[in-house]
Amino acid sequence: MTPEGAVKAKLRAYLRSLGPDCHQYWAVPTGYGSTTVDVLICYKGKFFAIECKRPGVSEPSPRQACVMSHIAEAGGGVWIENSIDLEATKERFRAISS
Repeated sequence: MTPEGAVKAKLRAYLRSLGPDCHQYWAVPTGYGSTTVDVLICYKGKFFAIECKRPGVSEPSPRQACVMSHIAEAGGGVWIENSIDLEATKERFRAISS
């Protein structure tokens, strides 16, 4: 498994652990339609999008940055997760749950 793949696997498991309040959609790029980031999430009525990167990488590609900007402009939460312990994601989801 690649380092980015390990981050994605941990993120999938964490999102599943949130139960029925969390819907996750992992896009499968095929070259057709609109592009997006790695995962789109609806959690307790709020929309989020996360781009996964290997540990140490914190910059999206230009295409990813464009998609992330559009999501943020539409009011969605968007960030990069690049940690096996999911620091960025857990902090944001704790804030929603409290």
